[in-house]
Amino acid sequence: MRDNGNHFHKLLESGEFRFARLDLPDIDNEPVIMANVPEIVEQETCLFHHSVAEGVDYLELLHNFVERGMMERRPAPVVRFADGEYAFYKLTLGCNGLYRQAESVEVIRKAMPVHIDALRRLAASGKMAPLIFPGNIGCGRKRSFFSFFRRSEEVSAASFLNFLQGHGIALTGENYIPFYAVYAYLTSKAFARLVDGRKLCILNAEYNPNACRDWFARFASKPEIVFIEIPAEYVATRWEAMREGILGRIPPDTDLCLAGAGVGALMVCVDAAARYAMPVLDAGHVLNMMNGREDKSKGLRMYTLRKSRERMAGAKPVPS
Repeated sequence: MRDNGNHFHKLLESGEFRFARLDLPDIDNEPVIMANVPEIVEQETCLFHHSVAEGVDYLELLHNFVERGMMERRPAPVVRFADGEYAFYKLTLGCNGLYRQAESVEVIRKAMPVHIDALRRLAASGKMAPLIFPGNIGCGRKRSFFSFFRRSEEVSAASFLNFLQGHGIALTGENYIPFYAVYAYLTSKAFARLVDGRKLCILNAEYNPNACRDWFARFASKPEIVFIEIPAEYVATRWEAMREGILGRIPPDTDLCLAGAGVGALMVCVDAAARYAMPVLDAGHVLNMMNGREDKSKGLRMYTLRKSRERMAGAKPVPS
């Protein structure tokens, strides 16, 4: 059946969600906008639940959710979804953008029950952070201009929401958070201070210990970092075979995990959070930043850069 975006429109028409600008006073998106097509600024407009007044409220909600997961030892997975995931759940190889996620459409199809189960558990106990803005909802609107792959008109945020609805998974004020709120939080002082002195486990294909320590040191934060290497590709389709070998290496006294696993981050975050009763956040590009490897993400990303003190004070921007 062709996607028509009906479920997305129902979310807006019901008044449960609205589009609003994710305005975060200390964030500087200008360098990212300058390095990309001007239309990327449209991504500053995202989906807001009616109970949330301002963008900063989402950062507070996320911080409280992560902090509570750490302090009360409860599962707290946070997973982002964007073009790669939308293509994967549409059963297309358009998911193979920056990294190889799936070997074939048939393999995606076989992996789907594991993903659907993880999505249901995420919706019930965690935070879903899909990238939804006016330019990627489909429904006759223009395509996403920030895609890392070629895709059909039917692959969109609307198609992802229809997929969730088709499996009885609802986007709600309790389980939704904007995609870029995760990036903004993970690059904030609040997050760095939260993990100061805590055991932080990084689940990723790459780790630069000196760069990561320097990253946190800028915020006067010194977490105890443990690195567990996971494959750089096909986590999304081979997770069942990988699960025990990865989860079994996480120290039981870990306070929080950051994961970088592409489309497979869903299962990594949900399963690790459930097994060890802790927050596990899909960090993606932020892990590349911590490793000093922004190049692996093909450049800068929105909501990851902070304004200088001069700009925060309203002074004229200093040329970079």
